[in-house]
Amino acid sequence: MYASLHLVKSLGITFRRFVETYVDDLRWFFKGGFGARYRPDTLPIRQSPTKSRGIFTVQYPAERLPLPERFRGFPFLIEEEGKLRCTACGTCARVCPPQCIWIVRASDPETGKPLREPAEFYIDISICMQCGFCAEFCPFDAIKMGHEIEIAAFDREKDLLLDLERLRKPLSYHAQIHPTEYAAEQEKKQARAAARARK
Repeated sequence: MYASLHLVKSLGITFRRFVETYVDDLRWFFKGGFGARYRPDTLPIRQSPTKSRGIFTVQYPAERLPLPERFRGFPFLIEEEGKLRCTACGTCARVCPPQCIWIVRASDPETGKPLREPAEFYIDISICMQCGFCAEFCPFDAIKMGHEIEIAAFDREKDLLLDLERLRKPLSYHAQIHPTEYAAEQEKKQARAAARARK
């Protein structure tokens, strides 16, 4: 008898959650359509342990949750005004725990002296652990963590070994996926420019 009571109680909780799911979906539908359920401003409410109702399920890949700004995907190189910020200093390759970054510094064809730019830059994202050390330690803010998460591929060397052309992204891409960080960078840049102007 005691076990049956607990079974009924647990089934009641399951049934209540099932019904609340549809009630909650209708509530969000009337607030802004089906897309309102997954907007960045409504997600904290729907994912809250105290405010959420029902079963929170995303029908992936038809429905996708927006990635948080601080999400660390795979690294990319910033291209600003047609030129890479990277100076091929090699800091990112030295601090990378799985050693998945390889850089070849460019050299002047006439003098043979090394230039402050990479001739080749490779990142093997099949072994990258997305720790973000490369972006954190880069002294020139030349490498950032992207938002790519769907990287399944059949050919490892062709699809998962990214070269210089596949790694370079415009500064506008960084501003789009990291708006807060980008705004802070611009403020620092303006403060430095103002300090130089005062001197």
